Amino acid sequence: MALNQKKPIKVPSGLVLVVFCLISIALLTVWVREGATGPLHTVRSGVGVLVAPLEEFGAFLGTPLRAASNAANNMTAEPQTLEELQAQNEELLAAAIRLEEYRQENERLSQLLELRDVYGLESVGARIISRSADTWNQMITINKGSVAGLSVGMPVMSPNGLLGQIESVSPYSSTVRLITDERSGVACFLQASRAEGLVTGSVEGLLYLEFVGLDVEVRPGDAIITSGAGGVYPKGIPIGEVASVDFLSSDVAQTIIVRPLTRVATFEEVLVLTGNESEIHPNPAAAQGAASDEGAAASDTSGAGEGAEGSEGAEGARETEAAAGSNGAGN
Repeated sequence: MALNQKKPIKVPSGLVLVVFCLISIALLTVWVREGATGPLHTVRSGVGVLVAPLEEFGAFLGTPLRAASNAANNMTAEPQTLEELQAQNEELLAAAIRLEEYRQENERLSQLLELRDVYGLESVGARIISRSADTWNQMITINKGSVAGLSVGMPVMSPNGLLGQIESVSPYSSTVRLITDERSGVACFLQASRAEGLVTGSVEGLLYLEFVGLDVEVRPGDAIITSGAGGVYPKGIPIGEVASVDFLSSDVAQTIIVRPLTRVATFEEVLVLTGNESEIHPNPAAAQGAASDEGAAASDTSGAGEGAEGSEGAEGARETEAAAGSNGAGN
């Protein structure tokens, strides 16, 4: 006896595809129009919260598996392939080091070029090739000499300020005596008060500002620049700033320690001033300001009764700097 069985209804596959496409279009339309706070966005965020721990767990399990796979590949790789990869890695590392060195050198040279352009200096760039090892002689040697137009007495600068003065010259190198050397002397101004003095080096490598009377107000942080007296250094080159001030009521002058702006250990390139300019100003406005300051200082000196002591100190500074320059030329 045959049983009556209902045959299953067959739905055409094309119809199913059309239905799913319509549903997808409807959901996409709702997704676009509902905004970030709509129900579909909320469901998606909730699913993301639930799935995130599973993804993290899967990544945690996959890490040792990937490491094991890499180790297996390395073990089965041919020795020649491993050697080639190691050689390529070493070459890439060396190239990265060279590129970093080129970048740092380009940055230093750009600073020197910017310094020359800002001040309008006639100068020659040079590289430091050696430094004195003893504390008695604060000297450096640069890789430019008479062939490049350098001569004894020319000032030497870093991007930050005054570094020293050429003491001896050979065709392809020059010896520079730093301002921190005990035989160096630089006539200078306190930039704020325009008081003159002399910056001298010392055996311990410190800079001292001498011949500044007790009547001059000096504060830590005051800038010090070259005055141009004696004709050895152009006027206006930064030297350093006041680090400390000390004196007794019985003293004739203040004891001032100067913090140099330039530390030779941090530089590899320098700028040698080859021009004969007696004054340096970064721009015309600075030049006018300096001229007005000098005029005011001159009028104050001529009208004050105590100006004689300051003049004697300035004259001593000029003579000492000139003597330092002549000693360097003689050496």
